[in-house]
Amino acid sequence: MASYKFTDEELLSRVQSEITDALGYSDTVSKQREDAMDYYYALPFGNEIDGRSQYVDSTVMDTIEWIKPSLMRVFASGEEMVKFNPVGPEDVKTAEQATDYVNYIFTRDNPGWEILYTWFTDALLQKNGIVKCWWDETEEWNREEYKRLEEMEFTVLLNDDDIDVLEHTVYEEGGRIYHDTVITRRNGKGRVRIENVTPDEFLIARESKSIEESRFVCHRVMKTVSELREMGYEFDVEDLGGGDDAIEYSGERLSRYAYDNTASYEGWGDPEEALRRYWLHESYIRTDYDGDGIAELRKICSVGSKVLANEAIDRIPFVSITPVKIPHKFFGLSIADLVMDIQLIKSTLMRNLMDNMYNQNFGRYAVLEGQANLDDLLTQRPGGVVRVKSPNAIMPLATPQLEQSSFQMLGYFDELREARSGVNRYSQGLNDNALTSHTTATAVNATMTAAQSRVELIARCFAETGVKELMKNIYELVLKNQDKERTVRLRNEWVPVRPDMWKEEYDCTVAVGIGNGNRDQQLMHLSTMLSFAGDAMRGGLKIVNEKNMYNMGAALVKNMGFQNVDDFLTDPDSVPPQPNPQEQLDQAEMQLKQKELEIKAADIQVKVQKMQQEAQKDAVDAQLKMAELQLESEQGRGVAIG
Repeated sequence: MASYKFTDEELLSRVQSEITDALGYSDTVSKQREDAMDYYYALPFGNEIDGRSQYVDSTVMDTIEWIKPSLMRVFASGEEMVKFNPVGPEDVKTAEQATDYVNYIFTRDNPGWEILYTWFTDALLQKNGIVKCWWDETEEWNREEYKRLEEMEFTVLLNDDDIDVLEHTVYEEGGRIYHDTVITRRNGKGRVRIENVTPDEFLIARESKSIEESRFVCHRVMKTVSELREMGYEFDVEDLGGGDDAIEYSGERLSRYAYDNTASYEGWGDPEEALRRYWLHESYIRTDYDGDGIAELRKICSVGSKVLANEAIDRIPFVSITPVKIPHKFFGLSIADLVMDIQLIKSTLMRNLMDNMYNQNFGRYAVLEGQANLDDLLTQRPGGVVRVKSPNAIMPLATPQLEQSSFQMLGYFDELREARSGVNRYSQGLNDNALTSHTTATAVNATMTAAQSRVELIARCFAETGVKELMKNIYELVLKNQDKERTVRLRNEWVPVRPDMWKEEYDCTVAVGIGNGNRDQQLMHLSTMLSFAGDAMRGGLKIVNEKNMYNMGAALVKNMGFQNVDDFLTDPDSVPPQPNPQEQLDQAEMQLKQKELEIKAADIQVKVQKMQQEAQKDAVDAQLKMAELQLESEQGRGVAIG
């Protein structure tokens, strides 16, 4: 039995219901992310008292900013982040090309480093980092201006169907015709686009465990009327309605701009129609829209109560990462969630310590009424005089000093922060005690390795659940949409790329440098491996070949921070194989015999030519003799007749 078929109005009503019920729409998750942003900026807690210390600790910012360099070094210091493995021996070359091209799209066609930086920051601070990856065929019109074009040049320019002439001036100079023109050129080439999604602009159904399996996902983003029309939507501005105050004035969104008060509320009533801004809801919903009894995935784009697009799609174009993944839940825990309470406690302790110190320096006094000049007493200045009528008119009130346990508590919470986040004092730089006899190099190394294990777990989680999925999405997009050959520079060579020649899917593995130890330790390990491999080759052991040595050398070069390995090492696969000495000797003998044969052939050819020349000479002599005999015969007949 067929299902009921939705009308556009009913579908829009369901979309709006899903939006208001989704996670991230003014709920607990949104409030937690708002608090995390306030803690990151070290803004006041709201419980400050006038005249008392208002110190705010920066534990959240310090912890996140110390983790990010390690993550960026892991993911952004190499030439490739993922690798596509061949399915069969015939796929080796195309798998290598797919690896190079996908990494090229991420780092060259898109601002890869900036995307990673923002992606990781969102995840560490606000639970989940979201990126959007899609095939963009939006036409772009670029303005170009040309001067002093000759007739032929101007004719060639006009033959391009992708240009429109805006201005054109013809003039003569020196007996020649010139053209000045202003054109707009259409760039309609499709390409993979990747952009970061602001956390408060991403919504997902409450029961979702992942984006792929979610019933509803929405990306709400602010667009101008001009941008909406450039995206290909047709509408009347009067049908779009007003703005969405629930988004515009949400606490989570405003917290992003609270530090420097840079929030903007302009644009809704802009007098220039093309610059008016509206919230575009790009919703991905599973629904039985066509009434066949099976729910399909559809993309619904709407502004207010106006549906701009409604189409069936095959996948949701978002990828999510989270530093502390909670099984069976979409949202995990951020690093801010782990240390926000520590920032509050440390701020409270420091406020008490500073208040106590202030009271020690500027304490309270007991004054006999009428026996001291209060104006003198209230004026705090070095060497100031207080006029009194009695020696005992003023008596200081003792302020008890805080116990040393207060300072020990600060140290305890620093250790607690280190245990939760993996960021410790040794990973932040060498301190004064790191070289004392009480702290050996082995102990420091063990502490750093333990701390790095926590950060490496975050990196591995990002790699397996986010980076790999993003690269597979890029691969799928070019496989489905790029139908023309493109020439790009890969491995220092210009290579024509044809994704339609690739397999439907290769096995994708993460190739980021996640391992034990810091860079110096890895450098030491690689040096040891190279030394062992060199000894093995010199000893005749067949456990190492040239390719193994090249791979170890390439890893060593990358560990040193150099990006282009080809500047220092030559891949043995790119060098033609050289014959062994016996083969060289045999080849030389063959060449010698070949030369002897060529000489003999030349001698024979010379002899043949001589024989041919002698034969030609004999033939000429014979002809001459015949001519003489004929002449003599004719003369003899003439004498006889006379």
